Amino acid sequence: MNKNPKIAIVVPAAGVGSRMQLSHPKQYLDIAGKTVLEHTLDKMLNIPAVSMIAVAVSEQDAYFADLNIDSRRIIRTPGGQERSDSVLNALNRLVEYAPDWVLVHDAARPLVTASDITQLMTQCIHKGQGGILAAKVKDTIKRGNEYSLGTVPRDDLWQALTPQMFPFEALRAALESALLNNVKITDEASAMEWNNEPVQLIAGRSDNIKITTPEDYALACFLISQQQKESAK
Repeated sequence: MNKNPKIAIVVPAAGVGSRMQLSHPKQYLDIAGKTVLEHTLDKMLNIPAVSMIAVAVSEQDAYFADLNIDSRRIIRTPGGQERSDSVLNALNRLVEYAPDWVLVHDAARPLVTASDITQLMTQCIHKGQGGILAAKVKDTIKRGNEYSLGTVPRDDLWQALTPQMFPFEALRAALESALLNNVKITDEASAMEWNNEPVQLIAGRSDNIKITTPEDYALACFLISQQQKESAK
């Protein structure tokens, strides 16, 4: 096994954030003087082992070019209609860099910690298998629509987070195969699962939230301020 593998990151950032009811994509919301995407990319750039980051952005995106980011390790790739299309576009662009592993991280998860990313990378590389950051489900889960139809046992339920890390070629092949067969792909792990590839569950912090609603944004603003206070000590 390669003890010093080449690692790349894909950040799908082509979404429009319709649930936020904004005039611009949610990844360009401001938090403490930076956009959400800048916070996210800063976290990725602070991982020394990462050699390249591909950010999948909509062709109509008029904001990305103005970001204050270190562009030496970042390339822009075209976003697709669905998240899985964006990720596959980015993977195809990264082929020329020949990475051994790739992490995929949501643009709207700016709170991920370096320790969680390092733990994920260490465990995946050590075992030679892909894995995802995930958090055990804490709340009681109900099944139903307008009325509860029952309670779902939660002992073995996890909330999938990102990053999700897999061998580069294995993930690319799994996504290509799943999309060719019209399989519904909600995250990279679901493509690997469909292709009968192992997916480790690696416990991560539950405050690694994805900004989807205005309530998420308010919480993210508070949590980032707390992270900044901690790092300033």
